[in-house]
Amino acid sequence: MASYFRRKKFTSLDTSKASEIDYKNLRILKEYVTESGRMVPRRITGVAAGEQRRLTREIKRARFLALLEYCDTHAA
Repeated sequence: MASYFRRKKFTSLDTSKASEIDYKNLRILKEYVTESGRMVPRRITGVAAGEQRRLTREIKRARFLALLEYCDTHAA
């Protein structure tokens, strides 16, 4: 059985930023969206489950209000 090294996950979303998650705060939301427009999954970002659900909801709201684009082909 091969053992492997598991890196400790950390989040860039600390408690001070967690209260700032809002569809109007595009600076924070863009950190969790790839350049092609896909949301970065929780296993990559290391964000807690509740915060990931909140991020997802706010990203979708920002997209609906045309504050964020759905994909990169719309920018051209």
